Amino acid sequence: MRPTHWDFPLELCCRPMAFVALTGLDVTYNAIHRAIWDAFCANRRADRVPISFKVLPGDHEYPKCKQRRTAYEWYIPKGILKTGWMNKHLNLVPALVVVFYELDWDEAQWKEKQSECSTRVEIVRQSLQGRNTKVAVVLIQKKTPLPPGEDLIASERAAALCNACDLSGKSLFVLPHTDHLVGYIIRLENAFYEHAQTYYYTEIRRVKSHKEFLNKTTHQLLFVRHQFKTAFFSELKQDTQNALKNYRSAYNLVHELRAHETNMLEIKTMAGFINYKICRLCFQHNAPLDAIAQFRKHVDLCKKKIGSSDLAFEHTAWMSKQFQAFGDLFDEAIKLGLTAIQTQNPGFYYQQAAYYAQERKQLANQLCNHDSLATYPSPDPLETPSGLMDFFGQRPWRQGHQSIEPPDNEKEKVGILALQHKERDVDHSELIITLLSNAVAQFKKYKCPRMKSHLMVQMGEEYYYAKDYTKALKLLDYVMCDYRSERWWKLLTFILSTALKCAYLMGQIKDYITYSLELLGRSSTLSDEQKSRVEKNLIKVLMNESPAPEPECDSKAIKSAQKMWADRISLAGSNVFTIEMQDYVPFVECKARFLAPSFHIDDPVQLHVYLRADCPHPFRFSKLCVRFNNQEYNQHCVVEETYQTSDILEASSQGTMCLVPGKTRQCTFKFVARTEDVGKKVEITSVDLVLGSDMGRCVILNWRGGGGDAASCQEALQATRSFKRRPKLPDNEVCWDSIAILASTMVISRIPRVSVQLRHEPPTLTNEMYCLAVTVKSQEVTTAGDVKLTAGLKPGQDANLTQTTHITLDGTEMCDDSCPALLPDIPIGDLLPAAKVEKPLYIRCAQVGTRVFLVHVSYVVTTVVEGKEIICKCHKDETITIETVVPFDVTAKFVSTKFENMDRVFADIPFLLMMDILSASPWALTIDTSRLELAPSMTSVDQMESQLAQVVLQTGESASECFCLQCPPAPVNQSGVASGRYIISWKRTSAAKSVPVVKTVITLPHVIVEAIPLYVHADLPSFGRVRESLPVKYWLQNRTKLVQDVEIFVEPNDAFMFSGLKQIRLRILPDTEQELLYNFYPLMAGYQQLPGLNISIPRFPAVSTQLLRRFLPTHIFVKPQGRRADEVIVVAA
Repeated sequence: MRPTHWDFPLELCCRPMAFVALTGLDVTYNAIHRAIWDAFCANRRADRVPISFKVLPGDHEYPKCKQRRTAYEWYIPKGILKTGWMNKHLNLVPALVVVFYELDWDEAQWKEKQSECSTRVEIVRQSLQGRNTKVAVVLIQKKTPLPPGEDLIASERAAALCNACDLSGKSLFVLPHTDHLVGYIIRLENAFYEHAQTYYYTEIRRVKSHKEFLNKTTHQLLFVRHQFKTAFFSELKQDTQNALKNYRSAYNLVHELRAHETNMLEIKTMAGFINYKICRLCFQHNAPLDAIAQFRKHVDLCKKKIGSSDLAFEHTAWMSKQFQAFGDLFDEAIKLGLTAIQTQNPGFYYQQAAYYAQERKQLANQLCNHDSLATYPSPDPLETPSGLMDFFGQRPWRQGHQSIEPPDNEKEKVGILALQHKERDVDHSELIITLLSNAVAQFKKYKCPRMKSHLMVQMGEEYYYAKDYTKALKLLDYVMCDYRSERWWKLLTFILSTALKCAYLMGQIKDYITYSLELLGRSSTLSDEQKSRVEKNLIKVLMNESPAPEPECDSKAIKSAQKMWADRISLAGSNVFTIEMQDYVPFVECKARFLAPSFHIDDPVQLHVYLRADCPHPFRFSKLCVRFNNQEYNQHCVVEETYQTSDILEASSQGTMCLVPGKTRQCTFKFVARTEDVGKKVEITSVDLVLGSDMGRCVILNWRGGGGDAASCQEALQATRSFKRRPKLPDNEVCWDSIAILASTMVISRIPRVSVQLRHEPPTLTNEMYCLAVTVKSQEVTTAGDVKLTAGLKPGQDANLTQTTHITLDGTEMCDDSCPALLPDIPIGDLLPAAKVEKPLYIRCAQVGTRVFLVHVSYVVTTVVEGKEIICKCHKDETITIETVVPFDVTAKFVSTKFENMDRVFADIPFLLMMDILSASPWALTIDTSRLELAPSMTSVDQMESQLAQVVLQTGESASECFCLQCPPAPVNQSGVASGRYIISWKRTSAAKSVPVVKTVITLPHVIVEAIPLYVHADLPSFGRVRESLPVKYWLQNRTKLVQDVEIFVEPNDAFMFSGLKQIRLRILPDTEQELLYNFYPLMAGYQQLPGLNISIPRFPAVSTQLLRRFLPTHIFVKPQGRRADEVIVVAA
């Protein structure tokens, strides 16, 4: 068989659909017919019935039906399945032939048209003679037909046409060419589908009817053939359940056949076809596990059926195709909605297909390596007279032969030789790469990175064998990153060896050097002998010579590569190559570290670079240079050594750039940082180690940052976790694992030699001018120049604190809001050694809270570092946290003239304002003065003078003062009125006289003012005596514009007798007052309750007696009765 014949035939892989032939349509010149055809075949959705339509001429010749066999007694089958059978029933023999004819029911020439239509039907029947194909007629009409039973002429003529054409009524259809053409077409399709179903059902019964004539001795092949045909017809009938059942039976029957070398290929071919159908239907029925189980069973049954040993490569090719086909089915099912997982996806089947393809390649190399003089046999044993095979899976030179032994051994040998010649011409690498590529795509989709990398390595190898070195190198280079990071050193060495061969055969100098560097390193598992060979080739390349060929390379490719290398040497061009070491694991390791994370500007920056080589022999380098983010430092960190290129491998203990395997080489650098870099980072951007010289080729090994390669991070982590005791090394050597990379350091300012002392009395009080005395003392040995002081609120605090904090140098005046929160660069001048200066600062904090204040002293001083004089800027910071508290708590309350608390006042009636001041300061406070600023709605009854002037309050002490006020009537619709402000002027008792006083303003609360219709007040002495008359006057004032009737009743008590009206009714005119006089006669001494005065106002019942009594005294102090003068004299005598 030809290699292309391993592919499954298209008719096997497609979905079987009923074949319906349409005749009588002129789709080229007739627009109506074209529209009908487009409606049948264009935009077929999934919901339409599965039918395959084809337009054929009316006199088309269909395949002739062979004579039906009535007996099978002497019939010996020549094969299982003919190669053209599936195609015949899919595309050549229709289940239904539809004759289209333009004819309306009201046609004037009805008879002639009827006769012509029947003739066309008869021609079709003659072409299908002997077959069960159904025939139907579709009349294309211009008018929309009436509903059935209403058009009598149509019914009569339809019956006449059916008789003339020998058709049943179900085989005659009408197709009106109207706007609803697609709808009529869909209805026609459904009717055609029913006819096709009937045809395939008949064919299934016809095939099954042969079974009774067969015997299992000579007709085993027919059992398989008939079962396959039954299943195929069931698929055409869209009965997939029965199709699957019959395919399973056919598969079992195939494996019951007696297998031998001559029919092994036919059995495997049919088993593969049937297995494909079974798996496809299982996926279609959403039973993927059944499909996988069937395929595994298929592989287990067939993997041992190799056949002829001279054609063993055919078996591996067949196995590869089985796995590939199943992978395609699996992938197709996933696209239709099936869910796959990591451990069960199409990638595994593509991978296995690739493995069998690789095995096929190996067998082909073994079996097809004929002598070059052996030619392809003539005549060609693989050619057949018709150009096609009769049966699937048979040999062209012995078609139809079913005996155990081949009929002609000579022909058999020639045929095998022809197949081997054909196999030798197959591009196996292309087949393998395609399969591996499919597998990689699947493993990438299902996130299987290691499987993907593994197969990509195999793809790279196949590209190498196919001599496509560019693609091979690209794939291998991509995969090496993963194997480096995961430390698969053996695998990495194998890949690097292949990559080195590719680089050599392509003449890629940089890649060749890169892979050589890595194969010499610690990650390489090559033997010392192999490493020595790689090392010598690397030296040759550095000396601008051609390297020796890599082992196991194709001889033709080596000759081509040698020519390319010779061209590279002769061409003038850049011979300097830079290789980034972070991406590889080279034989040289590098670590750079600063000796400290920070250096003062007056100390030299010190840096160590450690190098270690892992190659078989000592290696000499020409230059080492360290590069920084500030390029001015680069010149200080360079080591260069001149030698001949041929001396690279010459060990020299005197050479600083000679690396001995396993020994750590340390290079020390130091430099003075620039003063402009104070506060900045100095970073190592790269370390360059130069291999070779300008005379040959120069390779720059570049480590980004402070060194390290692709394996350094993992090795460092492993070293930290290891409990293994490190060996004791000589004093002049260091342990490589103990070296940590430190690629950056900070340049910080010189340590200041000044002292900063802060003197103050915390806490600060709100709004006071708080004095903070700063004393700066120099401890330098030389003059500190340009001393500046920055003081104030430390930046970065709450914005509200910044807005309410102000600082000034002038303590004689109160600073306002224009003063800043931070005073920068206050000049102090120069400070001589041991000199000191004091600077007072005054801070005003307008709001309570905790504040952090910063005092920053900066100056410059000249110093000498490493023999170089530099000007150092020094600074010292001191921070201090100060709490701001209120100086005192002030309470305001309104009381009556009897010192009773009042929640409201009455218009034009005097009341008292009590101010209580409680000191909250830990320091003594002196109240300079206090002042009351009344609102326009409030007036003073007497002259207001401060009662607290020059009062000193200690912590926790309080002071009070009282003001007598009255309030006019409030405006209409306004009950509450403002009272005014209370201003206290104060400062600390310990403060200097120049410090201004602080004015604290307290806004007094609003007060509710109410009008009262009757005001009552009393006029009585300050005290009384027992049994002495006590005159009391009561005044009643009408404060309304109405005449007031007032009822008065005096309540007697045991402490007083009185004379006057006990009960009286008065009438008081508007804005006038009435006087009542009583004489009270005290009966008991002490603080006695006065007789109560009950007053009621009928016009204002809401005004109660209790409210009016608030204006009257309720008690009076009664002194005891005094002695007479003569009694006093007698007693004295």
